[in-house]
Amino acid sequence: MNQQDLSVFLWSVADLLRGDYKQSDYGKVILPFTVLRRIDCVLAPTKEAVLAELKLRKEQGMPPAPFLRKASGQSFYNASRFDLGKLMGDQDNIALNLRAYIQGFSPEVRDIFDHFEFDTQIDRLAKAGLLYLVTEKFAKAPLHPDRVTNHQMGLVFEELIRRFAELSNETAGEHFTPREVIRLMVNLIFVEDDAVLSKPGVVRTIYDPTAGTGGMLSVAEEYLTDMNPAASVALSGQELNPESYAICKADMLIKGQDVGNIAFGNTLSDDFHPGETFDYMLSNPPFGVEWKKVEKVVRAEHEQKGHAGRFGPGLPRVSDGSLLFLMHLLSKMRPAAQGGCRFGIVLNGSPLFTGGAGSGESEIRRHVLESDLVEAIVALPTDMFYNTGIATYVWILTNRKPEARKGKVQLIDGSSFWQKMRKSLGSKRKQMGDADIATITRLFGDFTAAELARVFDAAGKEVGTVVVTAGEAPPTPPEGGRVKLAPLSRILPNESFGYRTITVERPLRDEQGRVVLGQKGKLKGKPQPDPALRDTENVPLTEDVAAYFAREVRPHAPDAWIDPEKTRVGYEIPFNRHFYVFEPPRPLAEIDADLAEVTARIQAMLAGLSA
Repeated sequence: MNQQDLSVFLWSVADLLRGDYKQSDYGKVILPFTVLRRIDCVLAPTKEAVLAELKLRKEQGMPPAPFLRKASGQSFYNASRFDLGKLMGDQDNIALNLRAYIQGFSPEVRDIFDHFEFDTQIDRLAKAGLLYLVTEKFAKAPLHPDRVTNHQMGLVFEELIRRFAELSNETAGEHFTPREVIRLMVNLIFVEDDAVLSKPGVVRTIYDPTAGTGGMLSVAEEYLTDMNPAASVALSGQELNPESYAICKADMLIKGQDVGNIAFGNTLSDDFHPGETFDYMLSNPPFGVEWKKVEKVVRAEHEQKGHAGRFGPGLPRVSDGSLLFLMHLLSKMRPAAQGGCRFGIVLNGSPLFTGGAGSGESEIRRHVLESDLVEAIVALPTDMFYNTGIATYVWILTNRKPEARKGKVQLIDGSSFWQKMRKSLGSKRKQMGDADIATITRLFGDFTAAELARVFDAAGKEVGTVVVTAGEAPPTPPEGGRVKLAPLSRILPNESFGYRTITVERPLRDEQGRVVLGQKGKLKGKPQPDPALRDTENVPLTEDVAAYFAREVRPHAPDAWIDPEKTRVGYEIPFNRHFYVFEPPRPLAEIDADLAEVTARIQAMLAGLSA
């Protein structure tokens, strides 16, 4: 079975549940039973050895746990005499025996089923007379690691969650990120380090503060171990949704990871990895979700700890907490002196430009840009996520930029690299293919400016696209055709995103038009400003304020002046502006000819009707 067929097989349990369960509750049975069957299959080869070890250690009066872990060949075990197959031998006591089986697991596995609230489902299924039938169905599921790899199992979980989310009217995007987006992010954070990561004995730590079902951690681990089977990879994460947490923990457990590094809870209010730093990090925080529930705790940390805490640079507006996760990741970066860190985070368009100079968002952007932490920002195609069709961006940040990248930010417009899906999945209608991911990864790795050349034939039909890097000549179009160039990769200095917001004052005048002078304080003898005429101007950091004022303001308001005390520095990243291509209007004669043709056609039709 491929993962799609396997997902269909597992979801077919819904046929048994129909009538006794609402559709929105199917996942509460199917997800934990799938995890249980997977763990059951993983432990099957060593089951008898574990039971023999348990008997021996009890006879010796020794605590059996460490010996049972060793005997199981895993970091977990089950000490009961049952497995799913043996449960089928006693239909009358299925509930009692299934509970005994669950209690026989080591504590980290029992915690998984606690977060699934599995005991509640055992009761409910037993009362409906379905527990034996459902258990029997899963006992036949072919989930042994020899037949289903960990990677395939991750895809199965994602498909089951997507089905569950659709039926329960939840957003699947809150639980997992499309695999092709994860692969792109993983490529981007690792591509510059391939030479180092392929060395024998390399040890790396990877962290995801919004771990979901663990997809980002799993893909990152697969990338490293495929490149270097001898690499040692430690995965850490935190997740708020109990079912996603349970699946993530189960996946990490089966992979042999230390599941003590996978925490349950709200990352923003309860950081379960305090003081820890990591080599690489990945995150897809929720888009545009307010953080009012944790506002008190976050504000207290910001005000009391400042830059010694996680939220020193500033606080975004309460309606969108995505930049809080970015700052959380900044606090988890391994110091540059210890090898440094690189991380990728998916954000919507709002963090690029929301908030004027002095606002929390602007101050956060100012911090990451003036600290030279932003390496690249990649625009993804729209309609890539299951719960939203909005524009999204991958930010790559690091505290160990290569020399060529220092003081610069690379912007890559990847919005045209996609294929249409045969069938939409929620809001997801597009996907990135291997070639699309490879092109964007190459543009980032080469750190070069580039354009996308779209080739049209004589009839105006697009016949191909070519990536043209700096110094390359664009392709030659077919006879009578043309080539249209659009920026694809741009490299800009950090300061090009900064500006000063200056306050332009004009004098208050009395009824006779005379300038009113101040009578006391620092304005004594000076023109009083007129609040009704007050205005602001944004001056790029790369431009002299006095020269800008003389050119743009003074000719229109000779009596104006700048109030220097009100000047604020701001930062924004107007991504679309840097990739805008002016389309000149068609010649007027061509438009007139089209209008004349349409008018003549309408007149002919009217004449036909009147005849």
